[in-house]
Amino acid sequence: MLLTTLVVKLAVVATLSTMLVRFPQFRRILLTEQRAWRERLVFAFSLGIPLLGGIIARLVLGYDAADFSLAGPLLAGLIAGPYAGAIVGVLAGTPALLGGEVAAMPFAVGCGFAGGGLREMCPKEAIWHLSPLFFADLHRHAWHLVRRFRVDWLPILAAAPVGLEVIRQGLGVRFGLDVIFYFEIENLWLGALVMLSTVLSVAIPIKIWNTARIEHRLQEQEKLLMAARVDALSSQIHPHFLFNTLTSISSLIRSQPETARTLILKLSVMLRRMLSTQEQFVTLREELASINEYLDIEAVRFGPTLVVEHRISPDSLDLIIPSMVLQPLVENSIKHGIEKKVGGGRIIIQSRRTRGHGIIEVLDNGAGMADTDVGRSREGGIGLRNVDERLRVIYGENYPLRLESTPGEGTCARIEIPVSTAPWRVSA
Repeated sequence: MLLTTLVVKLAVVATLSTMLVRFPQFRRILLTEQRAWRERLVFAFSLGIPLLGGIIARLVLGYDAADFSLAGPLLAGLIAGPYAGAIVGVLAGTPALLGGEVAAMPFAVGCGFAGGGLREMCPKEAIWHLSPLFFADLHRHAWHLVRRFRVDWLPILAAAPVGLEVIRQGLGVRFGLDVIFYFEIENLWLGALVMLSTVLSVAIPIKIWNTARIEHRLQEQEKLLMAARVDALSSQIHPHFLFNTLTSISSLIRSQPETARTLILKLSVMLRRMLSTQEQFVTLREELASINEYLDIEAVRFGPTLVVEHRISPDSLDLIIPSMVLQPLVENSIKHGIEKKVGGGRIIIQSRRTRGHGIIEVLDNGAGMADTDVGRSREGGIGLRNVDERLRVIYGENYPLRLESTPGEGTCARIEIPVSTAPWRVSA
């Protein structure tokens, strides 16, 4: 019966630890070692109230596996400090004290202060290294202790619950179950199992919570890496755009100096706007305004031979898209489509929302390309390659830039992205 109770006890502590770490506020408290008083109180009551319920279940229902009057306060002290451990000890000891177990609350509060004292003395990161598999490396820790003559905190942290359990057993044997709850031990093997279960009741929550901390840090690192990569790709597209535009202007300086002067003024206005904002994500409405500024420059070059048509669905104007993602597509349509076609041409920019996705297309009736040229244009051109890689980095491999072209008829560049439910903006 005692063995079954100990196994169930470990299952209960693992379940409770997993449930607590699923709450975002509780998980945030685990991520930092410097906590405000409010955070310590939240942690103490989040852990102490379920322990209080467990003590009540033991007193009313005789469910001994729910009693964590030793491990709970000790754990709270190790994680959040002595006062948090004492608060959990008071919560865990109150129902036992009301039930006549007069030594229960002082012992529980003492466990909380013991955990807090260990926290103050040992390196904070050493606490998170305590795990249920610690015993497998016990010989290695002992060897390091002997060879280096340095304090190894893991054996001390594992010995703390054992020492407290010995004290509880001594109190129980001396004063009986009416004064303090304890597991009655009939032989040495059962005593070892009780000690082991006490250590595991502390080590299992620490292992579960530390795993959650590591997962959170990995997610944050992945976000930072993606943001850095997007930032690098975005910084690549601006010099490319400036180089191509200046090349176009330079060809007009001798033949059409006034036109070149007008283009330089428009370019300066556009560059000033680009430098004044560092947003990596903008709405489609803002991106179209930027495209219109670029098209104003191209309209001066081509005159009435360049016709631009917008077919924008009103419900797509608030789509969140990467900044400067359409300009390379429009530029590609002009450079490789319209310029090569005698008599000018037409560019159509259209967008719509469908089935939780936003679809944006840039079409032209220019010279078009063969299938082999489409692949070469995507892989060789800086602008299109940049757009394609940014889409894959941000949204995944299932959201590439799609190009469809027919020689003599024109080209369609298509972007399909998931609809963002809230503006997602990342500053450069």
